[in-house]
Amino acid sequence: MWAVGIGIILLYNLMIFYIGYNIWVWLKHISGDRKSIKIIFWVVLVIFAYSFIFSRWLDESLFFSWMGAIWISLFYFLILLLPVANIAVFLRRFTKIQKEKFVKRTGYTLLVVIICSFFFGIFNAYSPEAKTYQIHIPKQVEGKQSLKIIMASDMHFGDLSGKGQAKKLVEYINGEKPDLVLFPGDIIDDDITPFLEQGIPEILKQIQSPVYASLGNHDRDDADLVKTFNNSGMRVLDDEVLNLPEGITLVGRKDRGYQDVERAELSTLMKQVDGKKPVILLEHQPYDLDIAEKNGVDLILSGHTHRGQVAPGNLITNMIFENDWGYLKKGKLQSIVSSGYGVWGLPLRIGTRSEIVQINVTFDPSIR
Repeated sequence: MWAVGIGIILLYNLMIFYIGYNIWVWLKHISGDRKSIKIIFWVVLVIFAYSFIFSRWLDESLFFSWMGAIWISLFYFLILLLPVANIAVFLRRFTKIQKEKFVKRTGYTLLVVIICSFFFGIFNAYSPEAKTYQIHIPKQVEGKQSLKIIMASDMHFGDLSGKGQAKKLVEYINGEKPDLVLFPGDIIDDDITPFLEQGIPEILKQIQSPVYASLGNHDRDDADLVKTFNNSGMRVLDDEVLNLPEGITLVGRKDRGYQDVERAELSTLMKQVDGKKPVILLEHQPYDLDIAEKNGVDLILSGHTHRGQVAPGNLITNMIFENDWGYLKKGKLQSIVSSGYGVWGLPLRIGTRSEIVQINVTFDPSIR
């Protein structure tokens, strides 16, 4: 275990050196190789590269939290793009282009690409789109033939996603006037303090439709957190079954990410369910679809994957999960996985978009 940790630290420092060396080579061609500037550059780079750790030491400092998020974003871009720049500089030797001029232009090009990509990623992260699904459940609901659901997962309310994003979510929900609002996990980003300090509970209370939620791996599964969420205008289902006035049954599960919390088997929870009623399962992580299908769940709603959040992360989530984003039908089970409303780790999305999901459900046992 220690060897793995040391190996990761060494690899990370090697990558920092790789990034720093390349940036300094470019700066040297612009400003000259001055020792004082070189020392300042490396000191600033090291502080920047470890800012996400400083934020933990300094009691979740907002300044270092944002600095750490920006560094991780920059780190992502540079690790992807610098090898391309290095190859371009290597191939230059087979041309008649002057090296100094080529290095300068390559550096400026890289800088423009990173800046444009960064702002594009921020736009994708903080301008959620509405995603709509039309689904049918072949079961009878007394006096109701359709149901409008708004689903939002992975808000990660905290330093990177604050009250502005909460207000935007509430305004959208109230504008759509859904029958139900469902939050399948990761409502906060580990720490409850920013959630409370920014007054997000009071904002969420303004939702005019009934709100139900399950917990995610970033929502600590304890009584105080559940109480806080319940006082925020939502009803948390923590391994619970609830029969709604709308004629459907909601099942909310504890998240599988908690190692020290006993989680009920789905089969145990489903013993409390009337199989003639439509059953909607809130399961933060979209695993075990076959188990949900076997136990008679009609619709399972999940998040967690963020669809990788930044490419090529989507290729990884696609390999891990049977359904990492969007809609999938498995036998009688229907699965919808959201890419999430918020962000985690870095304040951008590349190749994905933050989203709010609208699900229009129709009921009729004669249509299968």
